[in-house]
Amino acid sequence: MNPDLSRRRATLRRRTTLVATAAVLALGLAACSSGGGKASTTADAGSGGKVASTPRLTIAVVTHESPGDSFWDKIRAGAEAAAAKDNVDLKYSQDPDGGKQAGLVQNAVDSKVDGIAVTLSHPEPLKPAVQAAVSAGIPVVAFNSGIDQWKDVGALMYFGSDETVAGTAAGKRIADGGGKHPLCVIQEQGSVALEARCAGVKKSAPGTENINVNGTDLASVTSTIAAKLQADPSIDYVVTLGAPIALATLDAAKQADSKAKVVTFDLNADVAKAIAAGTMEFSIDQQPYLQGYEAVDSLWLYVTNRNDIGGGLPVLTGPSFVDKDNIAAIAKYAAKNTR
Repeated sequence: MNPDLSRRRATLRRRTTLVATAAVLALGLAACSSGGGKASTTADAGSGGKVASTPRLTIAVVTHESPGDSFWDKIRAGAEAAAAKDNVDLKYSQDPDGGKQAGLVQNAVDSKVDGIAVTLSHPEPLKPAVQAAVSAGIPVVAFNSGIDQWKDVGALMYFGSDETVAGTAAGKRIADGGGKHPLCVIQEQGSVALEARCAGVKKSAPGTENINVNGTDLASVTSTIAAKLQADPSIDYVVTLGAPIALATLDAAKQADSKAKVVTFDLNADVAKAIAAGTMEFSIDQQPYLQGYEAVDSLWLYVTNRNDIGGGLPVLTGPSFVDKDNIAAIAKYAAKNTR
């Protein structure tokens, strides 16, 4: 027989065997859960899809959300969408204080949840609580903040943007646009993600100056930035690190009669309108809906199938630029809190 033909037939037999084996495994997984329990009944998820036919899990999502910040609406919407699909009882809690957030993680450990997704804006106070979860056999994934710290605290996976890369890209775009003296506004002092963004901006635009504001008091944010712009007319760009801060900055620039251009990290419906109208230059988007979704979905995949996403590397959800060239295609999703 022709040796080439013989090799092709042998390859075909191996492929057929693999397909058949996969089919048998799929049927077996449909009949039982990874823990050996009876699979739950498939039901409508309320969003046009079907709930996973796996035993109901309880997953805690613990963030550093500050009151009134619309960014977190997207995180939560993504987490809730994944929970609906995956037959998950979602327990969402938040506190912007690192120590109190750690207490919420410990509460989740004590209640014996099946998995925990946590943001690591202030990693050090959270580390003991995360490691307590790991010691209790509860898988933990990190998302949104802590891209340089997630492995050290003991998380399995990470979902978010590389904030240093994002800041560097934003700074380059500002420098290419002629910016000499950007003002980078940090609304939560000590946040590793926000500090990394401004450091990245300064790397590409060396004239960058930082200013700290209280992100929970938008009236104060507006007056502080307006005073700074009035005092220093050489500021030609203002870089904000959250959509509500960006909108307050637009008001501040008007009050100060400043010609500084405004750019921001993150996106909401009002920022999308401002970009479309040309009153804001661009947004650096990290896709928070996707972060919340993947944080919950990855835990479901890990608990039910031991799937590990990322291969030991962070899974990046950004950065991507939203500007006048693509805002028309994105605005409707920003309005729905899915982008």
